[in-house]
Formats: sequence, C-alpha cells, structure tokens
Amino acid sequence: MIELYLIPILLGIVEGLTEFLPVSSTGHLILATELLGFDAQAWAVFNIAIQPGAILAIVVLYWRTFMDVLAGLVRWEPSAVAFTRNLLIAFFPAVILGLAFGDQIDKLLENAVVVAWALIIGGVAILVVEKLAKTSDAGGVAGVPFKTAIGIGLVQCIAMIPGVSRSGATILGAMAMGVDRKTAAEFSFFLALPTLTGATVLQLYKNRDALTADDFGAIAIGFVVSFVVALVVVKAFLKIITRYGFAPFAWYRIVAGAAALVWLANR
Repeated sequence: MIELYLIPILLGIVEGLTEFLPVSSTGHLILATELLGFDAQAWAVFNIAIQPGAILAIVVLYWRTFMDVLAGLVRWEPSAVAFTRNLLIAFFPAVILGLAFGDQIDKLLENAVVVAWALIIGGVAILVVEKLAKTSDAGGVAGVPFKTAIGIGLVQCIAMIPGVSRSGATILGAMAMGVDRKTAAEFSFFLALPTLTGATVLQLYKNRDALTADDFGAIAIGFVVSFVVALVVVKAFLKIITRYGFAPFAWYRIVAGAAALVWLANR
C-alpha cells in the first residue's frame, strides 16, 4: 500500500523538477526507477502519463499569454496567428516521427545506458552552443521566423532518444539558430503543450488494455505532484538562465551521466 503512493510521489517530483530543465525528464525518470529498484518497464507508461501535470503548470503560469493569443486569433491579429503557426509547425515533425517509429522509441525507454550517454553528450553540446551561438532578441515566440520554427521542430525530434532532453534540444536548437535565451526557453515551454499531451494520449491508448484502476490512481497522484513542483521550478529556471546561462545544467548532465555509467557498470 505504501508503495502504491510512494512511487508515484517520488516519480512525480522527478518529473516536475526536470521536465522544463535541459536535463531530460524521461531520462531521469528511467534512471530513478533503476536506482530505486522499481520495475522500469512497468512504470514506463506512468512516466509519460504524468507529463501533463507539468504541462498544466505552464498553462497556469502563462494563462494571460494564452488568453491574449485566443483573443487575438478571434480578431485574426498577425502576432497571435504567428504564435499559433510557429507552435503547430514545430509540433508537426514529432507527430510524424512519433507515429512512424513509436515501437523503436518505446524500446529505448528501457535502456538506462542510452540515457547516461545521452546526458553526457547533451551536456557537452550545451557548453558548445553556449559558447558559439550568436543570438538576438526575437521579440517573443510570435517573432520567431517561419524557417526557424521548422528547425526547432526538427531538433525536438532528437529528444525521442531518452536522455537527450526535449526542452534542452528545443532551447539549444533555437539558440543555435539565433533566438535569444528567454524566447528559446518560452518557445520550448509552449511547444511542450501539444507535444507531451499528444505523447501521453498515444501511450495511454496503446496501453489501454493493460491499465487498471490502480494505474489511474497512481497517475493522478504523479500528475498533481509534478504540477506543483513544476510551478516552482519554471520560475526559478528563467531566473537562473538569465543570470548564469545554461552551463550549470551542462555540467550537471555530464556529472550525472558519468555517475550513472559507473553505477550501472558496477551494480
């Protein structure tokens, strides 16, 4: 009975802490299940299903932005149309690849070694992009050029490899294409809404026959916990990247990935 509540709470905390940081929430959830001795395969669907909890935190934090966009779409204002267009364009590549290679992606979700290496490689990539990228103020998500939005969507697909980090890939991809840090981060936040919601719906549908009432209870717990934690983390994240950039997250990834490889090799 304790496990029924403890595991969802722990994994919900991990999800809320890592979903919008460039450190890979899925990768951390996989490593957490391995480290704590949980059945990684049994909890794989849960790990995806609780992601909308973190997504809801973005809706709450940016509710005014979304209301302005909705009102703008009714009046067909250029900025609201551009905002919506950019997110839909960036979302489309993930839909195609997710449907085409879903089974192969599911197999990678069981491989903690892949996660560890992806953490290290991603950390190095962050340091390189931080040093070399030349960015300028894009004027918000609506100001991101059409071609750049497509590029961000393609880069996001790399995050289908566990450990790569969806937020990290989209943020750094945007910066590499000249988008400023704040806009890149917010583009990643907003793009999470259709991307993670779609992934959750697909996984729940594919595993509908295996899900029980207890599963939905655990998912509800993880959902709420990830929502509360993400509310706090997103605000702190924007302050950190504004002051220190992404280097702290890069070094964390490298150290965490190396430690995971050592632990996996000697367990």
